[in-house]
Amino acid sequence: MTYENLDARLINSLLGNGRASLRSLGEELDVSVTTVSNHLQDLEDDGVIEGYSPDVNYQELGYDVTAILHLKVEGAALPEITDRLADLRGMVSVYEVTGDHDVVAVGKFEDTDEMNERIKRILTDEDIRESNTSVVLNAVVENQQFELAVDEEE
Repeated sequence: MTYENLDARLINSLLGNGRASLRSLGEELDVSVTTVSNHLQDLEDDGVIEGYSPDVNYQELGYDVTAILHLKVEGAALPEITDRLADLRGMVSVYEVTGDHDVVAVGKFEDTDEMNERIKRILTDEDIRESNTSVVLNAVVENQQFELAVDEEE
């Protein structure tokens, strides 16, 4: 067997079951436990796999409101604003973007009162020039990961 696609196949297997044992991964991929362990360590060392975490359904925990914030920020303050947003509890994504706004952030909130209070706190910052907030009505796909393409001609 060649190991040409082993990393991609290993990642795809972990996407299906992030708690899989080295032994079960080796059996599934038809390689030794040592090979799986070495490739997994390389993927972690290279920053390809950044960690292992549960797939949490926040709505089941009472976070019923998802909001998307679009912010225009004073240029020099952009790193400070994005760092502060990233540190706020409930912010699940923060992006620096091109286009009409400088920052897009996605937050999870228990209700609209909590969302309103947090967003107002964010918007009091004098370096935020403009904002637009959208409340998600229905999350069709969220936190979707995708399998890597694998050349099946091995």
